[in-house]
Amino acid sequence: MAQPLVKKDDDLDDELEFSPFMGIEKGAVLQEARVFNDPQLDPRRCSQVITKLLYLLNQGESFTKVEATEVFFSVTKLFQSKDTGLRRMVYLIIKELSPGSDEVIIVTSSLMKDMNSKIDMYRANAIRVLCRIIDGTLLTQIERYLKQAIVDKNPVVSSAALVSGLHMLKSNPEIVKRWSNEVQEAVQSRAALVQFHALALLHQIRQNDRLAVSKLVGSLTKGAVRSPLAQCLLIRYTSQIIRDMGNHSQSGERPFYDFLESCLRHKAEMVILEAARAITELDGVSSRELTPAITVLQLFLSSPKPVLRFAAVRTLNKVAMTHPMAVTNCNIDMESLISDQNRSIATLAITTLLKTGNESSVERLMKQITNFMSDIADEFKIVVVEAIRSLCVKFPLKYRSLMNFLSNILREEGGFEYKRAIVDSIVTIIRDIPDAKENGLLHLCEFIEDCEFTYLSTQILHFLGIEGPNTSDPSKYIRYIYNRVHLENATVRAAAVCTLAKFGFMVEALKPRITVLLKRCIYDSDDEVRDRATLFLSILGNDDGLVETDNDSREFLFGSLEAPLVNMETSLKNYEPSEEAFDVDSVPKEVKSQPLAEKKAKGKKPTGLGAPPPAPVSGFDAYERLLSSIPEFATFGKLFKSSSPVELTEAETEYSVNVVKHIFGSHVVFQYNCTNTVPEQLLERVNVIVDASEAEEFSELSSKPLNSLPYDSPGQAFVAFEKPEGVPAVGKFSNTLTFVVKEVDPNTGEAEEDGVEDEYQLEDLEIVPADYMVNVGVSNFRNAWESMDPENELVDEYGLGPRESLGEAVKAVTDVLGMQSCEGTETVASNARSHTSLLSGLYIGNVKVLVKAQFGMDNRKEIAMKLAVRADDQSVSEAIHAIVSGG
Repeated sequence: MAQPLVKKDDDLDDELEFSPFMGIEKGAVLQEARVFNDPQLDPRRCSQVITKLLYLLNQGESFTKVEATEVFFSVTKLFQSKDTGLRRMVYLIIKELSPGSDEVIIVTSSLMKDMNSKIDMYRANAIRVLCRIIDGTLLTQIERYLKQAIVDKNPVVSSAALVSGLHMLKSNPEIVKRWSNEVQEAVQSRAALVQFHALALLHQIRQNDRLAVSKLVGSLTKGAVRSPLAQCLLIRYTSQIIRDMGNHSQSGERPFYDFLESCLRHKAEMVILEAARAITELDGVSSRELTPAITVLQLFLSSPKPVLRFAAVRTLNKVAMTHPMAVTNCNIDMESLISDQNRSIATLAITTLLKTGNESSVERLMKQITNFMSDIADEFKIVVVEAIRSLCVKFPLKYRSLMNFLSNILREEGGFEYKRAIVDSIVTIIRDIPDAKENGLLHLCEFIEDCEFTYLSTQILHFLGIEGPNTSDPSKYIRYIYNRVHLENATVRAAAVCTLAKFGFMVEALKPRITVLLKRCIYDSDDEVRDRATLFLSILGNDDGLVETDNDSREFLFGSLEAPLVNMETSLKNYEPSEEAFDVDSVPKEVKSQPLAEKKAKGKKPTGLGAPPPAPVSGFDAYERLLSSIPEFATFGKLFKSSSPVELTEAETEYSVNVVKHIFGSHVVFQYNCTNTVPEQLLERVNVIVDASEAEEFSELSSKPLNSLPYDSPGQAFVAFEKPEGVPAVGKFSNTLTFVVKEVDPNTGEAEEDGVEDEYQLEDLEIVPADYMVNVGVSNFRNAWESMDPENELVDEYGLGPRESLGEAVKAVTDVLGMQSCEGTETVASNARSHTSLLSGLYIGNVKVLVKAQFGMDNRKEIAMKLAVRADDQSVSEAIHAIVSGG
């Protein structure tokens, strides 16, 4: 194919794009491959053709069976050549072609001959190729040679055998595990690469034996490792053992920490960095443990090598997220890196300073950031934006300069993720700092004037509809919103119509003007926009004021679905038109996994017309149908909640049992999902005996045993209890599995007639307050909170004692209440000293509950919490406080 001429004065980039493989075709290359059959081989020409074949294979070009076979047999003839370079290319092409078992025999003898050759290069490459193409049967024949190669004096041969062992461990683990003695000997090798590969293979062989790995690491940490690469690997294995063994030993010292600290004094820079990184990533690392690692990283900040400066500042950047005070000693060194020629280093330095700096340095840092923002990639810009977001929350008085910086970079060019990060930061500032609201909303309004991303435009319009009406002058935002109706696509126009309606509903003075604007929208070309405009006009009322806004309208405009959207969709699809209208209250409130009985065995699923209809996404539907089909439970009324399965047996035991707790108004049903994991046994009359002596408010009503439980066929047994109506009774239940065991003939599959009665003790089961709460979220917490009666609000303060972090306390309270975190408040910054968590849920009796929990931590890590609860029923607010005080 003719190549385009490249002018001498073309850009260097254009010249770099030229490829020697441009325009090659598979057919032409296969024709060229006939050169392999020439009586007088041309090694250089043959190497060029193999290079083209390798290029085609690596570009994803597929060869037919015939083509691959022809090439393979042609290549085998090249073993006649003594040219070293050509022989290496032959090894590569054979490995890439991956010949079938019937073809492997052709080259096995040649490769085995090379494996015992006096030329070390032949031996190493032959081992790599043989181990890649042969199966387990042939592997046993050459195992003796591979063991010898592992301890070979030549490091190239030894490394080739070890790397081949790493690959074969996936397909033939039993064979490779027999090489432990040879691999152990290779670990003591003086060759750096051999020691590295040997350690990696030995760890892979022993990885499932925690004690063996611990002994291996313990023996090697005493100074037997000379290779810097192997030392880095050993540091990683040591870190893993520290995590597995827990934070501290009984003596209070962290195991193997002394080894990590000693690596900080190693002569190899890569080992020092690896050790420093490992120490900084230890769970619950203390300031005393961090100090030596921070010290060596600080020295690397002034290194002449860019890669060391980058590695050091990146590690310090991560440390600053959790231990900002530990990094402050490095601030002077990092300030000098702001002007570093490598923009990646400069970005990490500036973001670290933003996390560790004080309020007085904010203005200076912002000026320095502005100078190089246009020179760095979007991924680093996002890092800067996220650092500024956390800085604004840390120093709220500096919000003006930070907000102006964000608004300026929002107008510049950038990709979607970068723009979304800026918008999210502005929204966070608006929500956390009330004084920043009006200024921030105007910045967002100006952005949507030129926004090219539909998703961001709709999100900003939605946010405007919530926050805009509550500002001092809501009318100034109307122009920006209505412009979207004329200038944007249908999706954005529909969102703008919704936002206009919210302004008209919340601001009475704007209602007539909004109504005029909405009337213009009913002539829109898109049916969704027209339908929304018509609907909102009917809600807002016509010019005569015949329709008045009320609480139902507020709920429609600002409320959220009580049920998850996926459940609503499933219920609507399953609804069959009839005289009875669709009942929204019948939609399940939780999304759950399917019960164990409905999980199918692994294998191919039927497709096409013969396939079964898709099961509903919500397991709640399946549970409800299952329970209503059992006559003993059909009269219990509507199911309120089904829990996630709770395991009552350990993994890999003879019998696997988990239980699902089904909560009704005045009943609780335990569904025991049982699986028999013993192939030679059949279980009959399977039942669960429940002791409720520690659950005084519960009385057993009925039970439904399981008649038969064959091997690997899940089944259910049920036990029902009665409890006081609407009362969140709690208690502890002891469980014993009883059954009759019958032996099964493995040949015929027939069970014996006589069986033996037996029982199996299960774990205890508890009913806790969280079982009476459905974790249902709300899309707009503030509006939902304000729509509830303030008279039903109860506020109290609690001391939660010492905790490792605020995040631990937030999770503990959320788990005790069993509620859903809203608006991302489940995420707590690792170094945060205060946090507000927003929770919502549905209490038994279908009572909506909202919770605001404000947490604070003092210098002794003591946690205090202020809990505000609003519910549709004041008694439920009292119950939530009782749960917290008792938990």
